Amino acid sequence: MELNGIKPADGAKHYKRRVGRGIGSGIGKTAGRGHKGQKSRAGGYHKVGFEGGQMPMQRRLPKRGFKSHQLKFNAEVTLSALEQLGAAEVDLVMLKQAGLVGELAKVVKVIKTGEVTKAIKFTGIGATAGAKAAIEAAGGSFA
Repeated sequence: MELNGIKPADGAKHYKRRVGRGIGSGIGKTAGRGHKGQKSRAGGYHKVGFEGGQMPMQRRLPKRGFKSHQLKFNAEVTLSALEQLGAAEVDLVMLKQAGLVGELAKVVKVIKTGEVTKAIKFTGIGATAGAKAAIEAAGGSFA
């Protein structure tokens, strides 16, 4: 095989359809656009969600809810994840290095999912009431 002999597989390439080139081409006259109307005109189209002048769905429905942009700075870590980590002392930097929380996290909270058996000392990390009780029962502490 030579480089000058390489060609695409059969059916991989096809010619672009030239519309509006006479009745004999099979796609002349209206060129596949049907008859009349906004969609048949050149440059005639509407924005997404436009319903022909009727009040669009996204404006008919009520606005609801709110998502805070501060959420990306909050993170949570479970007791089972901390048990697998197996560290005696835990702080924010260590959790980031271990990949348990995201790089943007500023506030971390321990939640009670799973169990912890080792005593762990936490620095600069919060916990839910249930998680705090479980950690202190295992001999851990918060600073």
